[in-house]
Amino acid sequence: MPPTPSTSASTSIDSLMAAAVAAVGGTPRPGQQRMTEAVAKAFDEGNHLLVQAGTGTGKSLAYLVPSIVHAQQTGKPVIVATATLALQNQIVGRDLPVIADALRPVLGRRPTYGLVKGRRNYVCQHKLVGGYPADDEDSLFGVGAVDQQLGRLEKEIVRLREWADETDTGDRDDLVPGVSERAWRQVSVSAHECLGSTCPMVSECFVEKARAEAKDVDVVVTNHSFMAIDSFEGRQMLPEHDALVVDEAHELVDRVTSTITDELTPGMVSAAAKKAGRYADTHELAETGVFLGSVLDQATEGRLLGLPDNLALAVQRIRDAARGIASDIKPDKPADNDGPRQMARAAVDEVLENAERLLEERELDVAWVSHSEYRGSALSVAPMSVAMLVRDKIFGDRTVVMTSATLELGGTFDSVAGTLGLRGEGSPAWEGLDVGSPFDYPQQAIAYVAKHLPPPGRDGTSQQAMDEIETLIRAAGGRTLGLFSSMRAAKAATEAMRERFGDEFPVLCQGDDQMGTLVKAFAADPRTCLFGTLTLWQGVDVPGSACQLVIIDRIPFPRPDDPITSARSQAIAERGGNGFMSVSATHAALRLAQGAGRLVRRSTDRGVVAFLDNRMITARYAGFLQRSLPPFWPTTDRELVLRALKRLDETAAPPTPVGRPAPAAPKSTVAQQNPAERFDAAAGRISTESTSSYDALEFADEPAGASGAVNAVPDEVPDATEAPERAAALGEQDHPAPPVDEPGEHTDASGWSAEDDEELTDGVSLGLDPDELADHLDRPVEQVRARIAELGL
Repeated sequence: MPPTPSTSASTSIDSLMAAAVAAVGGTPRPGQQRMTEAVAKAFDEGNHLLVQAGTGTGKSLAYLVPSIVHAQQTGKPVIVATATLALQNQIVGRDLPVIADALRPVLGRRPTYGLVKGRRNYVCQHKLVGGYPADDEDSLFGVGAVDQQLGRLEKEIVRLREWADETDTGDRDDLVPGVSERAWRQVSVSAHECLGSTCPMVSECFVEKARAEAKDVDVVVTNHSFMAIDSFEGRQMLPEHDALVVDEAHELVDRVTSTITDELTPGMVSAAAKKAGRYADTHELAETGVFLGSVLDQATEGRLLGLPDNLALAVQRIRDAARGIASDIKPDKPADNDGPRQMARAAVDEVLENAERLLEERELDVAWVSHSEYRGSALSVAPMSVAMLVRDKIFGDRTVVMTSATLELGGTFDSVAGTLGLRGEGSPAWEGLDVGSPFDYPQQAIAYVAKHLPPPGRDGTSQQAMDEIETLIRAAGGRTLGLFSSMRAAKAATEAMRERFGDEFPVLCQGDDQMGTLVKAFAADPRTCLFGTLTLWQGVDVPGSACQLVIIDRIPFPRPDDPITSARSQAIAERGGNGFMSVSATHAALRLAQGAGRLVRRSTDRGVVAFLDNRMITARYAGFLQRSLPPFWPTTDRELVLRALKRLDETAAPPTPVGRPAPAAPKSTVAQQNPAERFDAAAGRISTESTSSYDALEFADEPAGASGAVNAVPDEVPDATEAPERAAALGEQDHPAPPVDEPGEHTDASGWSAEDDEELTDGVSLGLDPDELADHLDRPVEQVRARIAELGL
């Protein structure tokens, strides 16, 4: 454990932070200071820390400066892992250079940093000179793909070769403009295809140079997947360290799950047979691939509760054939290995290992069949939970700081902590800290629920919802980011609005062009709207007047037929927990928090988040979802919202191009803020509800009946006398917000309220069984079954 710093060291961190904040043109922020102190303390004491830091906190500086101090004290680098390429580039390309320059005078030396990525991100020098065969077209494009762009591919490869002679890094991100994935694969290799220390060009390897340089720096930046592979497989690709910072930590579980998801496809088997054909007889392996394809094509898409006999037979034949070939193509001694042989070995080993895993049918593995027009049929396998794996491998022998703007769901860290293996018997000690946000959310934004709309159904967006979207956009003068639960819904809304608006308000849709191009067009023209799905929910940063309305079409529950989701829900229910709350509601809460967070990106931003799903105030789980959102000012008053949007449109500043600082807001849109009148975060909810409790625990490490359920207490209804001050911040001067109706008051003779029936309908549509619905509704299962029959569900 690192030595505890002296008082002078603490003072040093304060002075370093002051220098760093001044260098980036910022001002001291209480939340940033609290986070800095907490991170430094965690490093000093060796305790794990979960920090929720809202947008605008400046969390990068809050962990980078203590990381530099810790590295200086211990002589070991601190690893920083991020989920997205954008944040990696921001940290290495913008934040760290400025921080390093600012801290040089205080430290007496310039802090150092490096970026480490997976091998596929770098040019392979040995492949450039013909040390490997070109990648097979079939393995790149899948079933039925036809290449009609050979000329373009040849030009890209020529440019890649020219660039490889000039670059000092070999890093794909340094190649501007970029090239297609197919072209890049012609000059790169995977970790399993690499010859390692036996490569004749190892001394010139860009990957080895990058990793060697990273051993002697203060901060090493990488991504979640690379960090996970390094932790799980023990390859020691990252330098020795005792401290890890995981930014965008809400993404970690999904990234880790994706990293250790395997699949078996006919194309994979065929490609492996082809690559190994020059070293062994692969006729049998090729035939087993064809057999697998015929079985998969007849299989029903979805989760498998055990491998059917014919599918198990196909996988067994593949395993046996691959095992024999793996033995045949192994070189007698390391010196006999070369690029083509290693590529063949890697392909055969992958087929063999994936087939063996599928046949093992491990307790926590979930297998499923999928069909894709692009890739054909596939048999996939993934872990139901990675909680124990994350606990053992990531939180093992180092101090870990997890940070994100969305780690508290339903007002507690418990849900996220459970998925990370930090709950239950044997879990390591950790502290949770919410440092808040510098934004005054109740003054800057309204959370509007369109209570009058019918609940979303299975048949797509209703006509009433389309009318509501049109009305809101017209009031806002465009300026709308539409977040939809599916691409089908996004495209349907795009087509409908284009037909209604014509050229008045251009509507862009995800998939029309590259995302960066669409976001720039959206940010540049205030009349333009942008519709899309998952990428927009969490990856768009458009401050200023271009985005003053965010529309969320429905609560983003996961698909009930998603194999991993259904498996997790079932496992939690079997342990006595509430699968719906632990999985579906938690997933929805995270997505809602991310989506709503697109609205306020700077202290000058103003606007409305409009929820077109009335379950946000009527469902029993509404309080859990609401407590996961920023504390916007809540209302169901449609006329108030429309007037606020119109006034915002009339007084809006010019739009802020992406990447530039936001301009100051017009004085007419900024309310005088009396701290005594500001809403408490607990009052920033949309409805009142009956007291109930939810078991929002991750099943992987919690015994049945464990404590820690999320308690939904009766919410406070905002005082209507404060409405003028709240609405003034958004351009509304004199219309008070009425109290929001309390749900659940009207019941029929059977004792079932309209809200109960609505929740029952929602649960059935989500694929929940009567036992789970009974637990969720706190009713006997016989009553639930009877009501389902009465309603014809």
